[in-house]
Amino acid sequence: MGGLFVVQCSDMIEGLKILSKGILAPVLFFVAVVVVYFIFSQVGIDLSLTISFLIALSPIWLPLLLMRLAYEKWVYYVHLKFLMFSGRVTLRINLPQNVFKSPEAMESVFTQIHNISSPDNLMHSYIDGRHPLTYSFELVSTGGEVKFYINVPRKKIKNAIEAQLYAQYPGIEVVEEAHDYTDEIVWDPKRYEIFSFHIAKKEDQALPIKTYIDFNLDKMPKEEEKYDPISAIIEALSLVKPHERVWIQILAVPHAKKNYKNGHFFSEKPTWEKGVQEKIDSIMKRDARVTVEGGEKQQMLTIGERERIAAMERNVGKYAYEVGIRFMYITEMGKFDADIFTPVLRSFSQFDMLNRNGLGVRWRTDFDYPQISDPSGARRTRYKKNELMDYKFREYKTRDRKNHADDAKVMSVEELATIYHIPSGSIVTPSLPRIMSTRKEAPSNLPTGIATGI
Repeated sequence: MGGLFVVQCSDMIEGLKILSKGILAPVLFFVAVVVVYFIFSQVGIDLSLTISFLIALSPIWLPLLLMRLAYEKWVYYVHLKFLMFSGRVTLRINLPQNVFKSPEAMESVFTQIHNISSPDNLMHSYIDGRHPLTYSFELVSTGGEVKFYINVPRKKIKNAIEAQLYAQYPGIEVVEEAHDYTDEIVWDPKRYEIFSFHIAKKEDQALPIKTYIDFNLDKMPKEEEKYDPISAIIEALSLVKPHERVWIQILAVPHAKKNYKNGHFFSEKPTWEKGVQEKIDSIMKRDARVTVEGGEKQQMLTIGERERIAAMERNVGKYAYEVGIRFMYITEMGKFDADIFTPVLRSFSQFDMLNRNGLGVRWRTDFDYPQISDPSGARRTRYKKNELMDYKFREYKTRDRKNHADDAKVMSVEELATIYHIPSGSIVTPSLPRIMSTRKEAPSNLPTGIATGI
């Protein structure tokens, strides 16, 4: 509840900031026009005719300008209203002793909770503010103890994800946290040192990363023969010292078409199927077809290219999310240890596949040449504060405004389930607590009451 209150307060403050900007923009524009008119009049240039012409046409351009500004503010407001109406809840996942499921079980969970809040009409879009909300799947290490969390909208999604987790993983426990674990960390640069990374696909989002199918986990190997890719991340997180915290947050928004029907009048964007098909076409057009016996033309694609196309076609045929990954390191002042970065960040390299795609650091709260880019350190401090707040609010914002290297990339449920899933029983890391005994419900046919013989 504390985390939700902080989110709501932040959203209200952010809304007031945007509203003030919307009011200031026209005022500053008017002041600029007056200043320009004054300067030109001082040098003997008469702008009265031009200004008269603009004033005469103001019934045309002024309503359009105000409508454009008002549209953005209104859409932000109704989206914020829908977000607050949906609420947020943090769920802690208590792992069972034995898990014999492949990540395909988690893929089914992601598929079942894929809810784009699709509006049925324009009133749902522009009055109710329906739009896809953010899901946050989190791996947290506090002093080396690793825990799994999920933060989702309370309405509709909470019950759905609980039901799916119980259905796919017998023996699991899903516990609603009374207080979000992030509440224990407040922004205090004199007490804590913070460092944050953004992790995303290195190449075009149309190219998939290495998934559990490439690890052959879909064939259900014997438990002793399994290689669970999440084990490397868990082992790296177990190295965290008692005074340290490492938070890994996978923020996922259900991927959907953006058009005027769902509140994107000025920023229409198709789904990723078109981009994937264009990528496949570019690979196919590279091929110079040759003529074989009978006059038939045959493609000369390499084995790697055929496998890449097959993986892309399999990937695009599944539900997808727009995914941004944040890695955050928090420690007490004076105890900063960058050695923890390498094992954790390198654990994401296991999802890399040559000629396809991979995951890597695309932005960090630092600069290559801080003495030049940020000599005072003010920008780094601001980045760290914003990253902590965004983590608490479960928001992902592009920080690299120049190259957009850390933009959220589209991932299929297959890719997402490979990165985040309930670990198999083959992972026996002591820092990963599991439920000691399995709880079961009483049989439904037990007799009730006391027989009196009457």
